Amino acid sequence: MKPIIEFCVSNLASGSQKAFEQLERDSNLDVIEYGCLSYCTRCSDSPFALVNGEVIIGATPDELVSNIYTFIDETWLF
Repeated sequence: MKPIIEFCVSNLASGSQKAFEQLERDSNLDVIEYGCLSYCTRCSDSPFALVNGEVIIGATPDELVSNIYTFIDETWLF
């Protein structure tokens, strides 16, 4: 089973598209885009994604990717 990374389409349009594209190239991840994840306040503040149901944020798309990989490394059981 792979880690599931979920993105909101509105957040993609607000800056996290680069993170989405980078993570989507990683065959060890399941990266999914949804119309809305119901985190509207978070969505308007900064790039974010849900990683296995946990909110992960970053000030930039690159920081978001780094934070996602760090979270997976610290919490994922293979």
